[in-house]
Amino acid sequence: MNIPLSSTKVLYIPKGSTKSIITHLNKTGYELNQLDNIVINFLGYPQSGWIDLKSQYMIKADFLYKLTKSKAALKNITLIPGETSYIFLEQLAKRFNLSQKKLEKIYNEHAYKADGNILAETYSLPYGMKEDHLLFYLFSNTNKQYEEFSKKIFGYYDKKKWYYYITMASIIQKEAANVDEMPLVSSVIYNRLRKGMALQMDGTLNYGKYSHVKVTAQRIKEDTSSYNTYKNKGLPANPISAVSLNAIKAAIFPVKSDYLYFVKDNKTGLHKFSSSYKAHVNNINANKGVKKSYTKINENETKIDKEAKKIMKTDVSSQKPSSIKDLWSNVK
Repeated sequence: MNIPLSSTKVLYIPKGSTKSIITHLNKTGYELNQLDNIVINFLGYPQSGWIDLKSQYMIKADFLYKLTKSKAALKNITLIPGETSYIFLEQLAKRFNLSQKKLEKIYNEHAYKADGNILAETYSLPYGMKEDHLLFYLFSNTNKQYEEFSKKIFGYYDKKKWYYYITMASIIQKEAANVDEMPLVSSVIYNRLRKGMALQMDGTLNYGKYSHVKVTAQRIKEDTSSYNTYKNKGLPANPISAVSLNAIKAAIFPVKSDYLYFVKDNKTGLHKFSSSYKAHVNNINANKGVKKSYTKINENETKIDKEAKKIMKTDVSSQKPSSIKDLWSNVK
């Protein structure tokens, strides 16, 4: 019990029996044994979740005691769908009193892609966690959810293929006015790619530090990155931002349509979709003199709109074969 022991100040303990928790700790280098199991059971039961040990260096007796009595102070932080990792790392640094430079360095060294490596959701994270442990946890948590979601749909997880859909989803996330529109925006992307047309979408230029910067004609002219879908055909080399599971679903299951264009309606704030450039120009002209009210009410819902809603209401995670089949039937 008096053996010196070193640990991270903040430690994650998974749910499970004392035996399984000890097995987990042994895999991460703590070298606990059967006697330690008995001591822990005498003291109580290991706390699950994040625990704050307060110190990196202690004797084993203190460590075992803290396993059963300590809890870490948690803070919530939300990664908004469509937000970039550049902005999120800045928010993490401020919220948890961490070094933004260290976060950026670790992120750039270990992230699979430039963005999309952290799922957009709310996280409860312990105050006092180091930069590397915090990011590794977020990466691991996201990869686990990506893998589970992929297996529900495809039956397997191919990371390279999956991030193709994450890139697609990040554009949908930036462009769609609401969840119901996501399969419609997705169909436009697929149709344009199929025809060899440039995507020409402003949202792709809201990457990294440009997340909240208005896209101007000058930006379009000067930006030489793969994110500039006015100059480059195909998808950008990396996802633009963090995405939600809804955007991923829409990227994999676009609604069946011939749409090639869309423009925001000043009255509703939703998009008008069209199959021809002439109809697109008419939709643009229809906005002239119309005050922006953004009611978010679609008064002229089409059959395609209803199909898009059906896609987004389908619970892919339940893996109902009939539902999956219905979704796939929408893909050309």
